[in-house]
Amino acid sequence: MDTIANDTPALTIQQHILQEQRRFPGASGEFSFLLSGITLAAKQIQAKVRRAGLTDILGNQDTSNVHGEVQQKLDIYSNDVLSSALACRESVGILASEENEHPMIMPHKSPIAKYAVVFDPLDGSSNIDVNVSVGTTFSIFRRPEGADFDDPTRWVLQPGRRQIAAGYVVYGSSTVMVYTVGNGVHGFTLDPAVGAFVLSHENIRMPQQGKYYSVNEAYRDNFPDAFIEYLEELRTGKLNHPYASRYIGSMVADFHRTLLRGGVFMYPPTKDFASGKLRLLYEANPIAIIAEQAGGAATDGRQRILDIQPETIHQRTPLIVGSQVEMERLFELFKTQVS
Repeated sequence: MDTIANDTPALTIQQHILQEQRRFPGASGEFSFLLSGITLAAKQIQAKVRRAGLTDILGNQDTSNVHGEVQQKLDIYSNDVLSSALACRESVGILASEENEHPMIMPHKSPIAKYAVVFDPLDGSSNIDVNVSVGTTFSIFRRPEGADFDDPTRWVLQPGRRQIAAGYVVYGSSTVMVYTVGNGVHGFTLDPAVGAFVLSHENIRMPQQGKYYSVNEAYRDNFPDAFIEYLEELRTGKLNHPYASRYIGSMVADFHRTLLRGGVFMYPPTKDFASGKLRLLYEANPIAIIAEQAGGAATDGRQRILDIQPETIHQRTPLIVGSQVEMERLFELFKTQVS
């Protein structure tokens, strides 16, 4: 085993993945090799993020992605790093990224390709030049039966409940990777002394109730009535105590705090964005399955996030995710509004 600075035996993420892989009948090492590509890319991205102020990597690239958003240099770098790290894994057949309009078919077109990986290479990248935490999200689906390379969208247009693994990396004061393969949620912190992600948060459970809510209240007047009423209840203490507001503006960082400390993170629909702004496949889905595996819940305001059947790769959705007490109260308000 590797050791961390205090000489305590450390379980690396690679060792943990190998242990988890035993749960999959017929697993042959392909799945762990796939996930090692994500951890490798995460190390490269964090190294670039940490040196962002010292190298020519900050600022716009003067190009736009499929959503019409101005791409940051780090967006493109992170997308290239993840794509390269995963493309050489024969078990990966299709990649889909926020930065690419269409799914990417792997050049090898290997007959043993079993998985599709969708990802947001750098969530919150517009905040990087002011030293705010950013992150990477990813989601892994099994190749649908009968799917071939002539129809790559079929590989990825699956409801979130079919994810076989998902996770995120947050690049902050330390670099932390959180992931699930449907058997609980585990967090790993990158130890620069050994260059490995080591287990730091085993079997994470979201507190049943928290003390914080996280939402961009600048758009409060454009929220549906149920959300306005809900925010008022949170602020005035109708859920046992008054809540404090905590909003970073990088989804991964805001959710990471919610996962560890409880509460609720909201990105509601607005009058201008009735379908929401977050992307279902590579932002909402991985966050939702992690929340559920940790004892929380996630909804779009009408249904469970993981039950939504995606129609397009870059489909948007509202996202409300949080602890049991906060989510149950929100569901009650939704029912009242509908009735």
